[in-house]
Amino acid sequence: MATATESAHAALHARHRAVLPDWLATYYARPIELTHGEGRHVWDAEGNRYLDFFGGILTTMTAHALPEVTAAVAEQAGKILHSSTLYLSRQAVELAERIARLSGIPDARVFFTTSGTEANDTALLLATAYRRSNQVLALRNSYHGRSFTSIGITGNSAWSPTSLSPLQTLYVHGGVRSRGPYAHLTDAEFTAACVADLEDILGQANGTVAALIAEPVQGVGGFTSGPDGLLAAFKRVLDRHGILWITDEVQTGWGRTGDNFWGWQAHSGSGAPDILTFAKGIGNGMSMGGVVARADVMNCLNANSISTFGGSPITTAGALANLTYLLDHDLQGNARRVGGLLKARLTAVSAGLGIVREVRGRGLMLGVELVEPGTDTPSPAAASAVLEAARAHGLLIGKGGLAGNVLRIAPPLSLTVAEAEEGADLLEAALKQAQSELADQAPVESEGGTAQ
Repeated sequence: MATATESAHAALHARHRAVLPDWLATYYARPIELTHGEGRHVWDAEGNRYLDFFGGILTTMTAHALPEVTAAVAEQAGKILHSSTLYLSRQAVELAERIARLSGIPDARVFFTTSGTEANDTALLLATAYRRSNQVLALRNSYHGRSFTSIGITGNSAWSPTSLSPLQTLYVHGGVRSRGPYAHLTDAEFTAACVADLEDILGQANGTVAALIAEPVQGVGGFTSGPDGLLAAFKRVLDRHGILWITDEVQTGWGRTGDNFWGWQAHSGSGAPDILTFAKGIGNGMSMGGVVARADVMNCLNANSISTFGGSPITTAGALANLTYLLDHDLQGNARRVGGLLKARLTAVSAGLGIVREVRGRGLMLGVELVEPGTDTPSPAAASAVLEAARAHGLLIGKGGLAGNVLRIAPPLSLTVAEAEEGADLLEAALKQAQSELADQAPVESEGGTAQ
């Protein structure tokens, strides 16, 4: 007989399925309801405690229930929640000033949005208006949001439900290093081949291309990336044609990669991008995103525009407190140090496991690609099995990749060494359990050589 808690959970899940879209994905065969969190841990409605290695899709950047952010939000909530961009906002101006300085873009202007999707939409609006063209370059395997416009530039078919788009998108190589036609090349050869591909695409484009948009590390695509310097090599080509470079930092920003504050800084050899988009971590869970662009690009619109909710008093107050904490506590340095340790541990525990093809990433943005043992064939079944096993062991992780076969590991940037060690142990147990379960489910060959 089901307990009262189990019955309540089943009822909530039934209500969810009855009123929300069928295409709204949830994790786990039995989805969980998270009720509260603290630090790097969260609890579900049944009282289970989890070490959070996904942070609400890389959004809880510093920590759950960070006192400094909670206090700033509570104080602002007691004053005024909303005003819109029709009125001056001291905290919005202060946050914009800090982000403009941190962006590395000269003469930068900042526009706040409510999400990364909206930020990328705005960047595309600016680029196409500035260049008077609807042609956009994007990387294969990319993901830039779930709106109609951003889906139109998404190179990951698993997240692109329609081919209709207001944009003409041209896809180039460079987002995936270890698969595809250039995987066997050295980094220098890979970069040269991708640049040649870009040149070829531009030679075939019938018009003036507006921009190249690229994630320095592809998030939904499974934490893949090209070699450092690839986007700088692209920029040298783009600059010859006057094409803008948009860097999508929704997942790579704020020091998550450890080595750099922004992902584009691993590709800085040809200068700063023209447009930078951000979201997720800066709000630490609140709806916050934005665009940074050169003043001439940002100011190119010749029609009125406002934002009702972008840069609201409460989100900018929380984001300011969150950014201050991140900088004061050098969480970028922590991501580099603890992320390096975690990657080394995951590489070691994966060495003898046939379902693991590759451990990749940098800082606290790590991916583990899973395959059918003894092959190079992506295994989404393995990823789903590890996800379930990890939850059962008390660890929350994500998954992604074109085939849904990559584990995505992105804890809050305040992760401690002890928590990294604990998480590696829990993931090792989950990987071993999943490999064993999948082996038990594999068809057995008869003496005649056919599966039974």
